[in-house]
Amino acid sequence: MTYEILFIVKPDLEEKAIKKIAKDLEKVLVDKNAKILSSKEMGQKELAYEIKNQKSGYYFLINVEASNEAIKEFDRLALINEDVLRHLVIKLDK
Repeated sequence: MTYEILFIVKPDLEEKAIKKIAKDLEKVLVDKNAKILSSKEMGQKELAYEIKNQKSGYYFLINVEASNEAIKEFDRLALINEDVLRHLVIKLDK
């Protein structure tokens, strides 16, 4: 299945730490045999509303071909990572 994953990382971290979080989350998918079709850093954007006392965040967009198991593991780790403000996984119909 093909999925689109958007996640937002806290903006008050160092740039290196922000990139490491994004790489770690991509690695979770790759370790579960997912194929990353595209990965895009969309930069810092203003949030529509405050999340965890943050007014902005670093946005990342990943398109991936993955199994349900890989998506569940990504979802689990994104939820427990305190530096990830929000994430959204959308299944794309082919």
